[in-house]
Amino acid sequence: MRSVTYAMGVSLDGYIVGPDGTFDWTDPDDDVFRFWIDETRNVGVHLLGRRLYETMLYWETADQDPELDDANREWIEVWNPLPKVVFSRTLTEVQGHARLATGSVAEEIARLRAEPGEGEIAIGGATLAAEVAAADLIDEYRVMVYPVLVGGGIPYFPRAERRVDLELVETRTFNSRVVHLRYRVRR
Repeated sequence: MRSVTYAMGVSLDGYIVGPDGTFDWTDPDDDVFRFWIDETRNVGVHLLGRRLYETMLYWETADQDPELDDANREWIEVWNPLPKVVFSRTLTEVQGHARLATGSVAEEIARLRAEPGEGEIAIGGATLAAEVAAADLIDEYRVMVYPVLVGGGIPYFPRAERRVDLELVETRTFNSRVVHLRYRVRR
């Protein structure tokens, strides 16, 4: 069965976006960017909330920039053809290899797990991830911890009052002092 993963960059105090709405502190260095490219190669479908989808729209046309470096072109080659399912109450259409969700996140994940296909089902966006976590559908949490305290904003982890036992699967420290932590949910 395809696993469901939630991976995002996070400040040391647990936020994916700071109180001012920015996340410029997550700009990856070359090693971290290479890591994200390689991780995304293992994804079969990416589920996104509206805000993350709109942020990632940049990549749909970024390849037209003649000054784009090789790493960014490689990211585009991995990201753009990747199937995406967008959860939104306001969007009526999406671009590229994306489609709007037709059911709840639990229904979409059940459908995707039942379909033939390889690769992980990746979750993007804290609001969507909180809904998936509440339904106990996340199999792995992948946290890219940046050495910064932002003091508030949108939290990586949902603030629901429930316990989830995790098993550490992998750690990696990058030259930039960013630390990747990969945890599997204990069932």
